Amino acid sequence: MAHLTSELLAVLRCPATGSSLVQEGDELVSTGRTAAGDRLHYPIEDGIPVLLPQAALGTDASDSTPNGPADNA
Repeated sequence: MAHLTSELLAVLRCPATGSSLVQEGDELVSTGRTAAGDRLHYPIEDGIPVLLPQAALGTDASDSTPNGPADNA
């Protein structure tokens, strides 16, 4: 697991919400939430934070249902 310095974490921001980021294992997690209520998670690959919107994974709001919305079709 890569450990990012507190100095680096102090300047990094979530590109989607503009909020600060905290390290949780091999991910950086936004402290702010999206309009959908998700906290975005960004991977750390080879010690480098990947802060690209397409790399982000949302959690919390989507975690409330184990299999996502039911398909009624």
